[in-house]
Amino acid sequence: MKNIKSIIILLIAGWLSTNCQTDLLETIPNDRISKEIFWQTISDAEFAANAVYPSLDGLGIFAYDGITDLLMTNHPFNANVNIQRGFGTVATGRFFSEWEDSYQGIRRANDFMDNIDRVQYDNASDINRLRGEVMTIRAYHYIKLAMLYGDVPLITTDIDIEGGRNITRTPVSEVWDFVEAELEQAAAWLPYHNNGRIGKGAALGLKARAMLFSGRFSQAAEAAKRVIDDGEHTLYPDYYGLFQYQGQNNSEILLDRQRARDVNAHNIYAILAPWSQIPGSTGSLYVPTQKMIDMYEMINGKSIDDPDSGFDPFNPYENRDPRLAHSVFLTGRTPLPDGGTYGSTPNTDGSDAVQITVYSTATGYNVRKYVANQDYNNPSNSGLNIILLRYAEVLLTYAEAKTELGEIDQSVYDAINAVRERPSVEMPPINMEDGHSQEELRQIIRKERTVELAFEGHRLFDIRRWRIGEEEMPGMPLGMTYVENGELKQVELQGFERSFNSNRDYLWPIPQQERDLNPNLVQNQGW
Repeated sequence: MKNIKSIIILLIAGWLSTNCQTDLLETIPNDRISKEIFWQTISDAEFAANAVYPSLDGLGIFAYDGITDLLMTNHPFNANVNIQRGFGTVATGRFFSEWEDSYQGIRRANDFMDNIDRVQYDNASDINRLRGEVMTIRAYHYIKLAMLYGDVPLITTDIDIEGGRNITRTPVSEVWDFVEAELEQAAAWLPYHNNGRIGKGAALGLKARAMLFSGRFSQAAEAAKRVIDDGEHTLYPDYYGLFQYQGQNNSEILLDRQRARDVNAHNIYAILAPWSQIPGSTGSLYVPTQKMIDMYEMINGKSIDDPDSGFDPFNPYENRDPRLAHSVFLTGRTPLPDGGTYGSTPNTDGSDAVQITVYSTATGYNVRKYVANQDYNNPSNSGLNIILLRYAEVLLTYAEAKTELGEIDQSVYDAINAVRERPSVEMPPINMEDGHSQEELRQIIRKERTVELAFEGHRLFDIRRWRIGEEEMPGMPLGMTYVENGELKQVELQGFERSFNSNRDYLWPIPQQERDLNPNLVQNQGW
């Protein structure tokens, strides 16, 4: 009986205790920052905006070019090789990771936008600036998703698990509508120069890119022209230095993924540098093809296949567009970080002779952009920022959009020539007086864009919007030409054939993992 009474007394005491503390079960979690205590100050808002920035692309931009005709994935066991050869499936990891990464970034942005109104502030411009930054990043992800997958779910607020299981794909035209409006509003809120943060130039430049990609040429030209006319961004004079430490945060950069040694480093050097320059590592993950090299004109502005160009196949790197040597390691010419000279000629004892190891270049070339001598001793600790949008692209976007509209005037030529005549490049101008047709100028701009923005993640998207995949992608990649016993020979990647199915490959498939969770996500044609 004593035990029973004791139990009853304890139960009553416990009941009284809990009824006196009506909020006992409404405690604030101590393992994370709760909304109840976080979204209060402008500092909270800035921390939240900062958390969205890491979702921007970094080293992944090289993989976009690495599955095209101008740059190839060099390691035969890398998963991207299956995409190059047309063997990708709905279960391919790359198709899923791009989808997942973008929607994770969008979810972070949506969480910010859903909660920013909780913050108490004195100056609305401070809050709107942060809104503009996050909206720009969200639009960046939707541009990429639209180009990779076409119709995609347009999610602008937080959704629960059940909502995720029932959402459907939004027509891509509506995605472009959203991106256009989102970036226009962001541009209205953002200042131009923003101490490494996203500014007005990024919003307008991305709007120009998005409208060009979607075929809305009038809006593309208008957005690009605003950046040009505002005069806040200029071309950096040193094309090589643009991708080195000395060019960090210069006035040409509209958007980049900011990095820092020892704090937020990456291994771009270890990925791109020649094999000989990566002690104990691999290198040469992505290497240029001969097709890319051949696109660089002679210094006189003529294509190498022009009989009057002066091109000498026995000295193929002489008198070429300076951007070639700035962008690519060329055998016998380019200094290496260790002080030697790049040597890739097959069947020699050169530093990086073709296929001297499974990791050495298979084409005889290596990417020079972003390979900094300062990173030689610690190749996985690079602090170089990865450029995602720069002023040269805006100029070429303006020229292309105006050309597609048939509004070809001197401003179009001025935009092209500003890029060609950059100090350290100084290629001959394209003259309006020569009377180029619309088609001729279209091809000039496309070539200029490919050369200027080489290895910066644009080629995959350009192939898709120009609808040239079936013409440019299939076939065996070719490597360098070289002289052996007085004869000209060429590196061929025997047994490696790129493939492109025009009925399927202009879009990636909706990842199977997503369709397993949500069958409402109808699959793209051919997959």
